[in-house]
Amino acid sequence: MSEIPEKQIKRLRSLLSEAETNLSAAKELLVSILGDGEVITAPRDTVVSAPEGKIIEGIFDGQIMIGPDGKNYPVPANYASKSKLVEGDIMKLTITEDGKFLYKQIGPVERKTVIGTLTHHGDKYFVEVGGKEYQILYASVTYFHLKEGSQVSVTIPVKNEDATWAAVEAAL
Repeated sequence: MSEIPEKQIKRLRSLLSEAETNLSAAKELLVSILGDGEVITAPRDTVVSAPEGKIIEGIFDGQIMIGPDGKNYPVPANYASKSKLVEGDIMKLTITEDGKFLYKQIGPVERKTVIGTLTHHGDKYFVEVGGKEYQILYASVTYFHLKEGSQVSVTIPVKNEDATWAAVEAAL
C-alpha cells in the first residue's frame, strides 16, 4: 500500500472534526425543537485538536461563550451584534496556532422577534418588551444609533423564559 500524503491526512482529520461538530449541533437543535425535557448544554467532548487549531464548542450567554468546562470565552461584541446571536446559541471557537480566536454559530436556538422600547440604567442598555427588560450589547446601540425611547425590533429565544439578553434586529 502506498503512503498517504500528510496533506490528505490533515484534510481528513479536518473533515472528521467538522462532521463531529455538525452532528453535535444537529443533535442539540433536535432537542431544542422537540423539547425532550433535556436541558440544552454544550455537547460533551467538545474540545478537539485539529490541524486548524484547538476547537471548543460552547453556549452563548448573550455576551460571552461558556465552554463545556465552564470557562468563559470573550465573543467580540461587534461579531455578536452583527451576527444577531441569541442567548443559548451553540457556538464553535477555533483557537488557531498563532492565537487567533475564530467564532462560528453552529446551533441557533429557536427565536422570535418582538418590538420594545430602549432604556438604560447606568452604562447598560435594555429593551423593554411587555414589562420585561432584555439587556442588549452596547455595540448594537452605537451601530443602530439608538437613543433612549427608540422603538427597537429585537430577537429573543422562544423556549428560555428566563433569558436576560436580546439581539437587536433593527431600529424602527
